[in-house]
Amino acid sequence: MCGAVASVAGGAVLSASALAATANVLPETVSFSNVIDLTQTLTPDFPTFEGGPSFEESYEYTFAKDGLNLKTLHYHEHVGTHFDAPIHFSKDGQSIDEIPVEKFVCPLAVIDVRDQAADNPDYRVMPEDILKYEQQHGRIPDRACVAMLSGWPQYVGTDKYRGEDSKGVLHFPGFHEDTAKFLINERSVYGLGVDTLSIDYGPTKDFPVHYLWLGSGRYGIENLTNLDQVPLAGATIIAGAPKFKGGTGGPGRVLAVY
Repeated sequence: MCGAVASVAGGAVLSASALAATANVLPETVSFSNVIDLTQTLTPDFPTFEGGPSFEESYEYTFAKDGLNLKTLHYHEHVGTHFDAPIHFSKDGQSIDEIPVEKFVCPLAVIDVRDQAADNPDYRVMPEDILKYEQQHGRIPDRACVAMLSGWPQYVGTDKYRGEDSKGVLHFPGFHEDTAKFLINERSVYGLGVDTLSIDYGPTKDFPVHYLWLGSGRYGIENLTNLDQVPLAGATIIAGAPKFKGGTGGPGRVLAVY
């Protein structure tokens, strides 16, 4: 908790004991001017890494027949805008319900690589991109979520979102393993986010970023959108992860406020 000077109405500074007594009192209001939804709308035809459908829905009750609407949903844990828990790519990492909730509300650092991705769909966010960002916006805050802005959401609904070629290889941007190592070893970061299907880039065969990042006890968020509508620095992400016992991840609602 950041240090602060507290005063009473008469202007006197509170004593140390009085300040300590109020240290755990939440503020009455939290101020922000903008709320941006970073979540893709999940539909049965939303693109998936494997290519096949991973979300099904059917009506069990309809208003016309039953006086209420109710659907049954069947979906893959890793579909749409979703979370990767450490256990997804580690032997004994935390499941999605075990991640401390405070890690889901944190500073958001957006790394804009749209120009690079436009020239190279296989672009990977490099440590140099992080250092360039920090030159412009300051050091990435502790406990942040670092998100790649590649511009890929514009391709949802087209073949380019997956970018599968004639040999079955996918092509879309992601993070480089050296960047994962840098953020693990040189920065204090909670989460990694992408506006593509995977924190690893499309052509990956061995998923090094998944193994490094999730194996270090951190989480990932994939298929984000609207990152171009938030400032590159200064926003807060509110990542509404699901709470499935033992879950390796799952779809959620992700917001940014600033």
